[in-house]
Amino acid sequence: MTDSQQPELTAGALFSGIGGFCLGFERAGIKTKWAIENSDTATAIYAQNVNDVRLVEHDGAPASITDVTVDGDALEPVDVLHAGFPCQSFSQAGDRKGFKDPRGQLFYQIIRLLKEFGDKKPSVIVLENSPYIRHGEGGSWFIELTKEIKKAGYWFRESNCAELDPYLLTDLPQQRNRLFMVAFSIKVFKNGKFDFPSKPAVAPKDLSNFIDFEGVQSDDSYYLPEENRYHKMINGEAEDRRCIYQLRKFLVREKKPGVCPTLTANMGLGGHNVPFIFDARGLRKLTEYECLWLQGFPKAFTFPETVGRAKRYMHVGNSVSVPITELLAERVRDKILKERL
Repeated sequence: MTDSQQPELTAGALFSGIGGFCLGFERAGIKTKWAIENSDTATAIYAQNVNDVRLVEHDGAPASITDVTVDGDALEPVDVLHAGFPCQSFSQAGDRKGFKDPRGQLFYQIIRLLKEFGDKKPSVIVLENSPYIRHGEGGSWFIELTKEIKKAGYWFRESNCAELDPYLLTDLPQQRNRLFMVAFSIKVFKNGKFDFPSKPAVAPKDLSNFIDFEGVQSDDSYYLPEENRYHKMINGEAEDRRCIYQLRKFLVREKKPGVCPTLTANMGLGGHNVPFIFDARGLRKLTEYECLWLQGFPKAFTFPETVGRAKRYMHVGNSVSVPITELLAERVRDKILKERL
């Protein structure tokens, strides 16, 4: 079968954020048909950059997944459903309430929608969350997650999970280890075997491909004044002016050359949550666009003027890395085309 003869593969997006999953899947030839995201600022960013996708709305506002139904919202059947569901309650750094947390309970909304599709449910589910979801509460979180996915009619086991890090798998210099889970419908696949992307030969990382060390930002608010105590702390510890620096509990953390730490949603809280670098003018925060590029978003991706800087940082930190979702989508596409009954 030639490329022109291959069937068009489609996807639906839950917790779509600003489109990291959707852009990666589109690059692999799997087009997102509809997306559900309840943040008005995330959907504003998404709508400006991701083309021809129906953002589900209720009364002109972004719809909450708890209020969406397959029939009521005319959700078109798709080949793949992808969802980076909220991780705060499953993160080792969080309060670890798991499925007892209302945010953790949103996982069950994914299962509900899958069941509402009936015989037209997606062939493949792709989920993303914190790696700690496998270990929390002595492993009971993962047991519960596995049970619900299987009850919904999918092949799923421990081998259907893998921790993927863009630093190891792509040209991105960001270290961002996340858990990806892929399940396959038992009605359309003979088995649930899946080969996750493996470690390729990656060239040495160059932060200057993503960060402007030589230039100067026109907005003074990115910079720390020399008399600022945090400036004095970082400047006192800085040995390499082309590295990224973080402040954690009043300690300066210097990342190795070519390494970016995990970018988090806490960047949207301001202060020293945003990593710092030295440029031609002085010590400053990474800009929200530099953070966006470190997540693998294309240079053509832009933020609406109506979305403030804090929200920009937050949504970038909440996103998935686009090159990782592209690698994953390529493997999903290949299994569908080769093995789907």
